[in-house]
Amino acid sequence: MIESLVVLARLVQYAGTAMLFGAPLFYLYGLPADGPGAARTSAGTRGLIVIAGLLTAIGSGLALLAQTAMMTGALADALDPQALVMVATGTQFGASVVTRAVAGLAALAVAATLRPSTRLWRASAGLGAVALASFAWSGHGADGEGAAGLFKLAADVLHLLAAGVWLGALAALLLLVLGVRRAEAAAVRTLHGALEGFSGVGSLVVAALVLTGLINSWFLVGPAHILAAATTTWGAVLLAKLCVFALMLSLAALNRFVLTPRLQRALASFDPASALAALRRSLLVESAAGLSVLILVSWLGTLAPPASL
Repeated sequence: MIESLVVLARLVQYAGTAMLFGAPLFYLYGLPADGPGAARTSAGTRGLIVIAGLLTAIGSGLALLAQTAMMTGALADALDPQALVMVATGTQFGASVVTRAVAGLAALAVAATLRPSTRLWRASAGLGAVALASFAWSGHGADGEGAAGLFKLAADVLHLLAAGVWLGALAALLLLVLGVRRAEAAAVRTLHGALEGFSGVGSLVVAALVLTGLINSWFLVGPAHILAAATTTWGAVLLAKLCVFALMLSLAALNRFVLTPRLQRALASFDPASALAALRRSLLVESAAGLSVLILVSWLGTLAPPASL
C-alpha cells in the first residue's frame, strides 16, 4: 500500500512538473506573439498551467505523506504532524518535495494574476525548471561525491529538463490540436507553425535524453553489473521504458516528416480535415506513451539499481 502511494505520488509530480516547465516553454518558442490565431490559441494556456501547478502541489503533498509513512513504518503515522515536520525539515527528500510544493503553489498564484502572455509563460517555465531539477536532489543522481558526483547530478538534471521539454510540449500540442476545427484556417496555420517550431527543438531534446540516459545508466548499473542488470526487476522496468521511448521516437518522426508536411499541403488545398484527424491520433498515442514512460520511471525510482546491490 505504501509503495503504491509512493509510485502514485511520483507519477503525479512528474506529470505536473513536466507540464509546468515544458508547456509554457513551448508557448514561448511555438506560439506566435501576435497575428491571426494568437489570441485564440493562447486562451487555454492558463488552464494548462493551473492544472500543472495543482498536480505539482498535490503530488508533493502525497509524496511527503508517503515518505513519512515509509520512515515510520505505518500509513496511519503519515498524518502525525510531528513526523511530517521532521521529514519536511530534516531530510534532503523533504527539502526537495517542499521546493516542488512551493513551485506548484507559486505557479497557481502567477496564473491567477497574469493574463496569457510571455510574462506568464516565462515565470511558469522558470518555476517548472526549479521543480523538475529538485527531483535530482533526492534521487539516485545525488548519491555521488566529488567531481564524479557533480557530473552525475548535472546529467540527471539535464535529463529531467529534456524530458520536461518533450512531455510539456506534447501536452500543449495536444491541447492545440484538439481545439482546432478544420474551418478555422488561422488556427490550423498556427498549429502548423507550432509543429514546425518544435521540430528543431525536438532533435536537441532527443540528443540530450540519449546522452544523459547513457551517463545515468553507467552510474546506476556500473560496468561490473551490465549482464546481471537484465535479471533484476530494475533492469526489466528500464527495458520496458526504453521500448516505450522507442515508440515515442517513431511517432515523433512520423509527426515531423509525414504528418506536419501533410498538414501544410492540406492547408494549401483548403481541406485539412483528414490531416488534422491523423495528427490527433498520432499525438494521442504519443501522449499515452509519454504517460506510460512516467509510470515506469515512477516505479523505477522505488527500485534499487544494480550498482547498489
